[in-house]
Amino acid sequence: MAFGLTKQELRAWKQRVKNGEIAFLTHYWLDDRFPGTRSVTKVGCSNIEALSRWGEMYGLKKEWIHQREEGFPHFDLLGDIQYEVLLKEGLHEHINRFLNK
Repeated sequence: MAFGLTKQELRAWKQRVKNGEIAFLTHYWLDDRFPGTRSVTKVGCSNIEALSRWGEMYGLKKEWIHQREEGFPHFDLLGDIQYEVLLKEGLHEHINRFLNK
């Protein structure tokens, strides 16, 4: 279950993804499969090759990209890798808002 973001934030992320930009969206998230995890960061881009190259910088594999019918290919980042990527990308607002680090 996702929560903690506005419709405008979601629309803006989708538009950036459609435009071929590397786009970040962090939100609160609860899933019984990941106990203790309270948030997720979706890093998306409609250009799969660009997204794959970006992911390689953080040790993410191309086969980990979620590609669904809705057309918003993305990586889901959780835990330590989520924090590391947000920190290195300078997305301190995401950290302060959702990770409480």
